[in-house]
Amino acid sequence: MSKYKIFIASLILLACSRFFPHPPNFTNLIALSFYVPLLFGRKYIPLVFFCFVVTDLFIGFHKTIFFTWISVILIGYTSMTFQGMLKNRVQGIFLSLFIFYILSNFGVWLSGMYTYNLTGLINCYVMAIPFFGNTIVSTVLYSLVIEMLMRYFRLTNFKKYQT
Repeated sequence: MSKYKIFIASLILLACSRFFPHPPNFTNLIALSFYVPLLFGRKYIPLVFFCFVVTDLFIGFHKTIFFTWISVILIGYTSMTFQGMLKNRVQGIFLSLFIFYILSNFGVWLSGMYTYNLTGLINCYVMAIPFFGNTIVSTVLYSLVIEMLMRYFRLTNFKKYQT
């Protein structure tokens, strides 16, 4: 089996980790949304999106699911601009975290959990900070795993894998 196929199998295993018990907002969503299109091209964004839709069928839907899905797509499209050095990918991951935080919590605010005014919007973002901590930790950990796999399989020439 080629190292390319083993790497893809490793990414699939990471995606399956959504089914394991985990703290709130501790997810691989941002890391996979960022790295799959970065490594294999934008044409794989629908595949990443489809995987999250399928897993959400089992895990369950919530009021802000469409905002989560929009962030998956937006992160995938922006990831291609962060190819190259590790520093670029780190910046991309943190931009992805910001995109997810802004969009998902805007969805929470629109869902009616807070008053529909500036105070309610600010409260929504402030109350989300503890959950965002789990999102940051999980995204960094999953990104480190993917980066280590990339190094192990020597997948540094992204354009080679984008078909």
